[in-house]
Amino acid sequence: MPENNITDRKFVANLLRNVRIGNCSVREALMAYPKDTEDESLVAAYHALIHYEADEDIRRRDTLYKEEQDDYIEFLAYTLDNGEDLPENIINNYKKFYDNAPILHQNNFQGFLKGFWKTLNTGFRRRKE
Repeated sequence: MPENNITDRKFVANLLRNVRIGNCSVREALMAYPKDTEDESLVAAYHALIHYEADEDIRRRDTLYKEEQDDYIEFLAYTLDNGEDLPENIINNYKKFYDNAPILHQNNFQGFLKGFWKTLNTGFRRRKE
């Protein structure tokens, strides 16, 4: 595995932990996320963060659910911090969301084109359905 993937994984592990303990919001973590990542473990962790935020109201009402979700985020952070791939079942669970992943692109012309083409593709798919 390239060294930058391990660095990115450790960085994301830190983001996950900071979100879990309340040191940063999910939005802040997503804005700081590695741009244009193709590391499936990082893409899955990105989606886990989105779902973590979406379930905020459930976590407030259900302490058992909150503990389970916090443990899940910590497991992802621990695995990524060790430079390991996330388990295949976790990666596969999030693959259905990959086409709509709002992962940010580099702030350059190439990044602009990636975002532009993705937007066109998404719009085309919606019209076809």
